[in-house]
Amino acid sequence: MILLFTDFAWDGPYVGQMKARLLAAGVGPVVDLMHDAPAFDPRASACLLWALARQQTSPAHWLAVVDPGVGGGRRAVALEADSHWWVGPDNGLFALVVRHATRARAFELPVSETAAPTFHGRDVFAPAIARLAQAGPGDWPAIDPRSLDRPSWPDDWPAVIYVDAFGNAMTGLRADRVRGNARIRVGEYSLTRARTFSERPPGEAFWYANSLGLVELAVNLGSAAERLGLRPGAAVQVLS
Repeated sequence: MILLFTDFAWDGPYVGQMKARLLAAGVGPVVDLMHDAPAFDPRASACLLWALARQQTSPAHWLAVVDPGVGGGRRAVALEADSHWWVGPDNGLFALVVRHATRARAFELPVSETAAPTFHGRDVFAPAIARLAQAGPGDWPAIDPRSLDRPSWPDDWPAVIYVDAFGNAMTGLRADRVRGNARIRVGEYSLTRARTFSERPPGEAFWYANSLGLVELAVNLGSAAERLGLRPGAAVQVLS
């Protein structure tokens, strides 16, 4: 199974071209896991990618592309971490995955001269994940997997990293590291925890542990983004 995680958006030709390259190589099934990852933001995307990975218990091949430095000096890499394979740019996107892996190895991918310098997702990463699904890394040069980490990036990031279509604001904080009676401050608002939406009256804001295990800010039958003035990057604070 190949899981796609990109900031390409759901519209336009990019996802389709990448999937066509995979299917032409005879690999699949291909799952569109996320195509609205935080655009141009490997750090926020790394939080989301790691959260999604913690829910995927069976081995999978992850094709992850959030790549504002495409065609520049960053490496193209493949990472094997705890029976999963990951392919994408070396820009911190796999930092939390490799940091928490019990075993890992990594490789630098070749970049063909015929690859479009602005579309490594199609021309470099898709062929690489197809090869891994069929034959393994072969003669790709090994690199230190620890070089894919970003030690200055914390495991828990006190900021909004993603706002969904309902206006719920996901943060980079793991919910199991936040006490249930803690308040979450965002701007001028101080939110208490609820288990689920129906525990609060319509229009009331709160925080909860979402299905990925992250702290999420919400409004019952409303938009937390609109009500609280939230957007990606907004700082949050855990209060005692």
